[in-house]
Amino acid sequence: MESISQFAPIILLLVVFYFFMLAPQMKRAKKEKIFAAELKRGNKVITKSGMHGKIAELNDKDNSCVIETLAGKIKFDRSAISMEMSQKLNSNSVK
Repeated sequence: MESISQFAPIILLLVVFYFFMLAPQMKRAKKEKIFAAELKRGNKVITKSGMHGKIAELNDKDNSCVIETLAGKIKFDRSAISMEMSQKLNSNSVK
């Protein structure tokens, strides 16, 4: 019984760490992966660096996309597209 009570604080700390740190991070990564997979031509997006544009081409081979901006066309990796900002942009344009 004494050995269990010695490890109880460590076990409790690991459980708290999992539920407050790891689980939400894994949930967010899963949502971002689904968002990147559901991108299609014509979607308005914002990259994580703040570049606004519309998707002109998607390439599944190297997981990239070409975004058409006012300055021209630029190739980005799909992971560079911000899920939160793009969803806010598209929800504001619906109203």
